[in-house]
Amino acid sequence: MSTVNPQPLWQPTAERIAEARITRFQAWAAEHHGAPADGGYAALHRWSVGELETFWKAVTEWFDVRFTAPYERVLGDRSMPGAQWFPGATLNYAEHALRAADSRADEPALLHVDETHDPRPVTWADLRRQVGSLAAELRALGVRPGDRVSGYLPNIPEAVVALLATAAVGGVWTSCAPDFGARSVLDRFQQVEPVVLFTVDGYRYGGKEHDRREIVAELRRELPTLRAVVHIPLLGTDAPDGALEWSALTAADTAPVFEQVPFAHPLWVLYSSGTTGLPKAIVQSQGGILVEHLKQLGLHCDLGPEDRFFWYTSTGWMMWNFLVSGLLTGTTVVLYDGSPGHPDTGAQWRIAERTGATLYGTSAAYVMACRKAGVHPSRDHDLSAVKCVATTGSPLPPDGFRWLHDEVRHDLWIASVSGGTDVCSCFAGAVPTLPVHVGELQAPCLGTDLQSWDPSGKPLTDEVGELVVTNPMPSMPIHFWNDPDGSRYHDSYFDTYPGVWRHGDWITLTSRGSVVIHGRSDSTLNRQGVRMGSADIYEAVERLPEIKESLVVGIEQPDGGYWMPLFVHLAPGATLDDDLTDRIRKTIRTQLSPRHVPDEIIEVPGIPHTLTGKRIEVPVKRLLQGTPLEKAVNPGSIDNLDLLAHYQELARTRP
Repeated sequence: MSTVNPQPLWQPTAERIAEARITRFQAWAAEHHGAPADGGYAALHRWSVGELETFWKAVTEWFDVRFTAPYERVLGDRSMPGAQWFPGATLNYAEHALRAADSRADEPALLHVDETHDPRPVTWADLRRQVGSLAAELRALGVRPGDRVSGYLPNIPEAVVALLATAAVGGVWTSCAPDFGARSVLDRFQQVEPVVLFTVDGYRYGGKEHDRREIVAELRRELPTLRAVVHIPLLGTDAPDGALEWSALTAADTAPVFEQVPFAHPLWVLYSSGTTGLPKAIVQSQGGILVEHLKQLGLHCDLGPEDRFFWYTSTGWMMWNFLVSGLLTGTTVVLYDGSPGHPDTGAQWRIAERTGATLYGTSAAYVMACRKAGVHPSRDHDLSAVKCVATTGSPLPPDGFRWLHDEVRHDLWIASVSGGTDVCSCFAGAVPTLPVHVGELQAPCLGTDLQSWDPSGKPLTDEVGELVVTNPMPSMPIHFWNDPDGSRYHDSYFDTYPGVWRHGDWITLTSRGSVVIHGRSDSTLNRQGVRMGSADIYEAVERLPEIKESLVVGIEQPDGGYWMPLFVHLAPGATLDDDLTDRIRKTIRTQLSPRHVPDEIIEVPGIPHTLTGKRIEVPVKRLLQGTPLEKAVNPGSIDNLDLLAHYQELARTRP
């Protein structure tokens, strides 16, 4: 890519830089810990990775992390996998999440929004009271530190209360959204053997009610370790036989008792998408998540008590856990339970307006859908409170940056961020004191030695390489569940470059310090030895109004050749005729290169995704290589399994 510095799309004002928490942190760390006082973010980042232990010590002091037993040192062992953070220390995540209740009892901790778009507050005092009541009931049910507690819940306050109460007793939280089918949930929960299950009777989505009582009954039958099931009557039905009522467990006026657990004590289990087998059960620690999220939310996202934090997510995606951690910075968290596009495509902007969101996070796909639908956020809504719009899930195309800039506000901070469920955080993204360049993430995050490597492990600048992290991060998994010798964990990240985390993304680190994400490296397009990212092709093709969505894969042929088809899902009324085919090819050739032009353009009835909305390139590639469906993909991980039949039939009939 070009190393010429174009004009930034956005530049923070001197006043904004001075007011940013990261600026104040740098001045304080310079005074107390030897951080560079000058040189801005680039100098601070170099110090944060060069003096890793001092940096993380500074983070815990700046955010007043309460260690009830002191740590022996910051990093007992820095080898990966297996780094030991803050050995000897004890603390509790939920205690930190509820600290604002002491000083701001009557202010909203949560704003709950459903498809009516009318926010309903839960105060800090009431959140703390409910957590205290439920934690006491969990202990009465015999839940002990290390026991797993599961939630089959939408993005509602009860889910936050259940997570925090579980953490308060030292339990291990895990959740799935209620749009997951029984098999998908069981593929996850059966691995961790929960002792308590929180469920709803159903949920509302797209203006309709979806009854989930039969699914809940199946979960109860298939999870033999359950000691208790807690019923939340979202649709107003009575509790099934043997289930406990949520209202009864959260009615007491009980101060929470916070179990003080080791820094590395498990906090929750997240799951990989599980497209090609059982989802990986990723375990992250109370202390690791606490300090990583304080850094990410407090410094990078610049969140504090005066902010309102809205991210469109579900409890089946790591961004929900990240959203809940907004409580750590005393921020009011906005929980939206419903369709992202109900009653119309602009729904999320309406929610941002009605909740006074200062940081609004969504998916790149939603931004591009708004652009295609002709949504005009600032014309139709008062978004004056929104300081930052952040996107993740896939790279935000350059057109998405320009659309946000033009249609929301010219002085809008646009933060495209990239990380993963694997660390429940970001490797690169938001920095409130740096400019924003179109199509680029602002910079690698503090404490994260993010690099781009070639196959031999040589660092690259201004060239496409593998995303690697060469030093440990506190939120890296402490282990995978049911991986006793650590082999699955090791093989997932450390088999390519020993001792170095390889994430599986193609990236470019530019000479000005920004980052460009090109897509997954495990579905890499590789023509004549040149590696290409699928995201670049999607960004070009999906500018065309006739293209609703696309999917590209590259398949090595038995004769040594290479077949690269582009699958397109057309917008209503569009036809894949010679004219459209030619325009697609010309668009790709002009905006990217002749090498990016596909061998075939094939119309499909839809593009399959994981349950969290990501295109599934690798399973489609495997199907086209002749792999049977049951071996190419885990059916429970796909949003619309019927779509795969089309690709399977193509593999069968293609000469």
